[in-house]
Amino acid sequence: MTSATQTHIGYVREENQDRVGSRQFGENLLLLVCDGMGGERSGSKASSLASEVFFENFEEGYEPDMDHYSMRSLLLSSISAANSVVYTSARMDYQNFGMGTTCVAAFISQTYIAIANVGDSRAYYWVEDTLQQITVDHTRVQALLEQGEITEDEMATHPQRHMLVKAVGVERTVCPDFFRIDRVDSQPFILLLCSDGLSGFCSDAEIQEVLDPEKPAEEITQQLVDMALQKGGRDNISVAVAVAAASESVEE
Repeated sequence: MTSATQTHIGYVREENQDRVGSRQFGENLLLLVCDGMGGERSGSKASSLASEVFFENFEEGYEPDMDHYSMRSLLLSSISAANSVVYTSARMDYQNFGMGTTCVAAFISQTYIAIANVGDSRAYYWVEDTLQQITVDHTRVQALLEQGEITEDEMATHPQRHMLVKAVGVERTVCPDFFRIDRVDSQPFILLLCSDGLSGFCSDAEIQEVLDPEKPAEEITQQLVDMALQKGGRDNISVAVAVAAASESVEE
């Protein structure tokens, strides 16, 4: 399995408020994307704090051969720890009031993939030439869609399409979503985490055209960022990719 991360400020923003990172645990891999919000510098501080605390908490609690139940608890507690630090920091400095960040994290073991998220940074899973959005956006338009008040076509132009209903650091507590994918022996796959600087301007079909398990992970991340920039680069763009080629097998 190969992996790569990349972030770009884009062509419009004055600061990159995204944070993207990865950690290797033997043959296992942890990926993270955070997209900060809250105005000048506050968004950057929120995403920085969240990523630092998340990785610190995860590394302290990690043990080899954790099953997906234990991994679920560790991912959720790491996001909760990040939430507490960002929330407290925002209330200690009035200039940071209201800051927060999205957070999507994925742990890839030899037998399963565990994903947790808050906000609208996404996780996509490519397998057998099919791209699936695993996470569900915590946005106002997603809620309206689920309530039947708008259609999918209306989501793209709705005035509240960027409004989050859940983020790390905004409330005292946060409840992330959790997803598990069981790996199939020798089956190639690609896992993509991204901020809305990619998913907000490039369609799923356009993203899928870039994904190919025969490509190096670095090439995929570069092509995804380039595609978002070609769309105008109107937001910070962050991507994290893990690629398992067909020759790789899953341990029983």
